Amino acid sequence: MENPEKKSVILVVEDAESNYLYLKAVLRKIDAEMIWVKNGQEAVKTVKTNPAVSLVLMDLQMPIMNGFDATRKIKEIRPELPVIAQTAFVMPEDVEMAKESGCDDFWAKPIKSNDILGKIKNFL
Repeated sequence: MENPEKKSVILVVEDAESNYLYLKAVLRKIDAEMIWVKNGQEAVKTVKTNPAVSLVLMDLQMPIMNGFDATRKIKEIRPELPVIAQTAFVMPEDVEMAKESGCDDFWAKPIKSNDILGKIKNFL
């Protein structure tokens, strides 16, 4: 992060409100602004229009546009923007598909709060 005074902006792409509320509670421990969108199409639009986004937490299974397709489009717009995939699907082929779509890291749901904070701090 270039300016230590500037808050990080985390884009949470998650269609399930309960999962978003859990992430919101965990992320209160770090000084970051959160933006919540409910599908990949909204995520791509947000990245295009908000250059302050510094990290994306991407659910992979969503309506309208899934996380794999959204990540590909986001990486076309901002290749350097870190994207962490989050999903309940943890078969090796799912992890491989996430990496191939451009995800920088991956975690399986349910996600432990310490795991979330550790991974996020690595990218911010």
